Amino acid sequence: MGRVELGANAASKPELVGERGRDARRKRLLVFIVAYHAESTIDSVLARIPNELTHDFDVEVLIIDDGSRDATFSRADENRQYSGRTFPIHLLYNPINLGYGGNQKVGYHYAIANGFDIVALVHGDGQYAPECLPNLVQPIARGEAEAVFGSRMMEPRAALKGGMPLYKYVGNKILTFSQNTLLGTSLSEFHSGYRLYAVDALKKVPFALNTDDFHFDTEIIIQFVFAKLRIKELPIPTYYGDEICRVNGIKYAANVMIQTALARSQSFRVWYDPKYDVGEEEDVPGNDHYRPKLTYPSPHRFAVDLIPVGARVLDVGCGPGYIADALKKKGCSVTGVDKFALARDVVLDGFIRWELNLGFPDVSLDDYDYVLLLDVIEHLHDPERFVAGLAEKAGAAPHVTIIASTANVAFLPMRINLLFGMFNYGKRGILDRTHTRLFTFSTFRTLFQRYGFVATVRKGTPPPFPLVLGDGALSRVLLAVTDMLIKPARSLFSFQMIYVFKPRPSLHYLLDAAIGASEKKRNAA
Repeated sequence: MGRVELGANAASKPELVGERGRDARRKRLLVFIVAYHAESTIDSVLARIPNELTHDFDVEVLIIDDGSRDATFSRADENRQYSGRTFPIHLLYNPINLGYGGNQKVGYHYAIANGFDIVALVHGDGQYAPECLPNLVQPIARGEAEAVFGSRMMEPRAALKGGMPLYKYVGNKILTFSQNTLLGTSLSEFHSGYRLYAVDALKKVPFALNTDDFHFDTEIIIQFVFAKLRIKELPIPTYYGDEICRVNGIKYAANVMIQTALARSQSFRVWYDPKYDVGEEEDVPGNDHYRPKLTYPSPHRFAVDLIPVGARVLDVGCGPGYIADALKKKGCSVTGVDKFALARDVVLDGFIRWELNLGFPDVSLDDYDYVLLLDVIEHLHDPERFVAGLAEKAGAAPHVTIIASTANVAFLPMRINLLFGMFNYGKRGILDRTHTRLFTFSTFRTLFQRYGFVATVRKGTPPPFPLVLGDGALSRVLLAVTDMLIKPARSLFSFQMIYVFKPRPSLHYLLDAAIGASEKKRNAA
């Protein structure tokens, strides 16, 4: 990577080191100091960075003054020019205050752009001891973690002994407990500002989308958790001096809990924010990202239970073939239809590769007893054209049964989102970005009825809790409760809807039937 130009004043530009000047045997460590109105403490913070770090690492220091109106920059610049340092100091000044989170974004981008291996966040007010750096950096250097957090809460009551006010101590404990509960984590502290990151790990999370405010620290933790990046905590001493606290505690706590709750709700597919879109399946062509839903109430299970042994099935939009697998075990014959070739080793009786947006495939339904349209219609650009084509084929084979399912946009969480003006599309769920049409029970039934289909069964299913929470006791309880709620209020509590349709015989079929019946009558007479 070549030299990166930062700022307009060439004389004040830091020297940015590229890959060619790098010693392959030593990792490059950037000690990144966020500073705001730190003129009285910046000298001490720099002096306390242990020289022993240079024994194992190529160390550089970056100070970013976040638009201070005091002498922070000039004091830091005096230190930068001091020739007795064993490591270089780079100094930047934000002409506009970017906020605690915004300042971190610039520093992490600097670390990425300049090929550092590890970045250590240190505060310019001296609240976090630089003396701990040699110990904190080791888990990342040894490849044991992608992030290391200095925790003031690992040793019982040590934070209080170090001067942390009781209300902050209690608030820290409550927030951390709540966040651990929501995220399924076990951190001792979510709210320490002493952090070290592997730069390669920072490249994997969209931290640039995070807030510029103080709860940036919570959002990047969530990103690391969702990306399944390893976080290690190590104890650090607590120090509270006469520094000015610039955090509005109530606002901070509210923002922390809102973001944690929203991030967790993204797992339920009822809300979406791209900054938490990490650690999931990539948006790549194909259908292998679909998962079977056969062990709990779902369209998959309903179809497999309804279709009798030995039936002939046309599985339209068969995906990876999970339904086909289950039906084959029942002795059914299954022909799959899909845009993509099967990614799994599934033994079908036939497979038709077909782009469903072109309409219903040119297949005679005389040879089938059931047609499956499970979670297909909502992906089509022109569902009416597709159902019209299906009606033309099914009208000539009125014995066939259609099982169709789709997501219910009238699901209660969707209504609540609308109440607050939110309608966020995401990667999965009711508002999947690949969905081109949305339906309620009424509009889905009407789509088929307009083309001569008669609904014989209507059913709602609960959200796929086991996919989100695992197939445990909590999921089973939620499934049971939601299933009970669906009975009196199907439209409100159904995550998905399932219909069984029978086709109306086509006029051609009825005419042929009339001609055949007439001949039989004449012959009988």
